Order: sequence, then structure tokens, then C-alpha cells
Amino acid sequence: MSDQVLYFEDVAEGDQAPESAHVLTRTDLVTYAGASGDYNPMHHDEVKAIAAGQPSVFGHGMFSMGLLGTAITDYVGIGNVRRFQVRFARQTWPGEDLRTKIVVTGTRIEGDQHLVDLDVRLHNVDGQEKVVGEATAVVPSRP
Repeated sequence: MSDQVLYFEDVAEGDQAPESAHVLTRTDLVTYAGASGDYNPMHHDEVKAIAAGQPSVFGHGMFSMGLLGTAITDYVGIGNVRRFQVRFARQTWPGEDLRTKIVVTGTRIEGDQHLVDLDVRLHNVDGQEKVVGEATAVVPSRP
């Protein structure tokens, strides 16, 4: 996480947050299952995943959303996200190199809040989108 503060006056439509990257591991899947209580065997049992017609175990959608959420808060600051919604577009697979893309789609002032709207996406290095969504954050104005 960055200690740098994002100020409303410094944000413009089209700006991009720094890209975050994460290679999904099987350990991530087991760790997330334990933390979330989501023990669906499709996420940790290779034999059952293959028997169900999958090529392998695959990542939890909420884990992928969490990667994207972390990148958002790294950009706008912890506690500043006011809205975050996504659509799960594709499964994630162990060994995939996942990347975030966060683009400012607009800025606005509502009352005393300085808001930044974001297009947020998680994709692999081949460009396949895994999670697609949008977020709104409140950021401080320059003193």
C-alpha cells in the first residue's frame, strides 16, 4: 500500500492507477477457503473438479474480487471506497498471472464529498477479463 494521498484536484478522467499483479497459486485457494469458509471442492479438490468437467480446480470469484478491491484501496486510500460492484466474467486458474486495470471515468462533487468514479478490471496476461466492474471513492480535496 502506498502512503501517498490521492487528491481530488490531481485526478482526471482517463487517469490510471498503478497496475497490481498476482500469480494465483493453489495455496491461495486453500488459504482463501479456510478464511472464507467456502469449501466448495471445485476450488481445492482436483479429482472432483475434473469429474465435474473442469480442467482443474479454479479460483474463488470473491478472491479475485478481493485482489481488485485491494488495488482500488491502494489507489484511493483505505476507507474511501463508497461503492464497488463487479461481474465475474471468467474463472481464474492456478498459475495464472492476474493484473488489475483501474481507470478514472469521472470526477464529481456531491455536497461536501469529492467523488472519483472508476472502471475496474482484473485480467490475465493474455488479456482475458476475469472480473469487470466499477467503483466510486471519496477522496480528499487539497488543503
